[in-house]
Order: sequence, then C-alpha cells, then structure tokens
Amino acid sequence: MTTKRFDQAVDKLYQAFHNNSLHPECAMQCAVGSICDGRDFWKHFSDQHGSIHLNYVGKVNQSFGRKFNGYSPQELLDIEAIFLKACGYSLPLDHNGVRPLNPSDKHIQFKGLSAVISYLCRIDQISDVMDYHKLLNFEYQNSDYSISHSA
Repeated sequence: MTTKRFDQAVDKLYQAFHNNSLHPECAMQCAVGSICDGRDFWKHFSDQHGSIHLNYVGKVNQSFGRKFNGYSPQELLDIEAIFLKACGYSLPLDHNGVRPLNPSDKHIQFKGLSAVISYLCRIDQISDVMDYHKLLNFEYQNSDYSISHSA
C-alpha cells in the first residue's frame, strides 16, 4: 500500500525521466523541481542547491507546517540532496565541486531516482519498491534440472 503523495511524486519523476526533462542542476527540472510541477520556489528554502539546511524562509514554512505536493520544506531539501548525491555530485552544489561529466546520462539519473524513491518509501513507511533483493530471495527447490558436461 502506498500513499497519495508517494504515487504522485513517483509518477512525476517517471515522466521527467522518460520525457528527458530531468536535469540535476536545474531547480525546475531536478528531482524536487519535477515533484513540484516544474516550479523552483523550493530553492528559496535553503541558501545553496543541495544543502539540507533550512534558511529563514525554509524554517518559517517548516514551522507553519506547510506542505508542497505533500512534502515539508525539510523533506524537499532531503529529497534533492539524496538525488544529487546519488547522481555523483558533492554537496552543496558548487562550481568547484565534484559533478558527473554528463548529468543527462540515464544511468546517472536512474541511480539518483532509485535513491530518491527508496527515501520516499522510507518516509512514508512503505516497503521499498526499489529493493530488488526480495525478488531474488528464493530457495532453489527443483533438482530436476542439472547440467551435464559429458561428451
């Protein structure tokens, strides 16, 4: 069972990924920008992109219990930091910091999205839909199949 905010966020991230409109360095096209419908208002909750520290504006919104597409300002900053870190960025973003050579690379973006979706599962207290270990955790009970190397 998932939550409404989880389903909506994952749908938006999925669309951004498959429409090639996901870009980690753009506040309107990153993970949180995608969750927030291509808007960048959330960037004013922190003084640096990728920071998990709320600034005055972020703290005020957080203390008033404001939610944006279901997420608090702190959750949004956490989501973005997880996404950027998993994409290979050093945080917070800085022109001298570490960054992937090609932030549009699907493999890089998939790593970021996988980390974000796992985090979204964790904060909504649902099973991690990205955990493939459960799919592979089985006992091989059929001994009728064997490989013979005889000539």
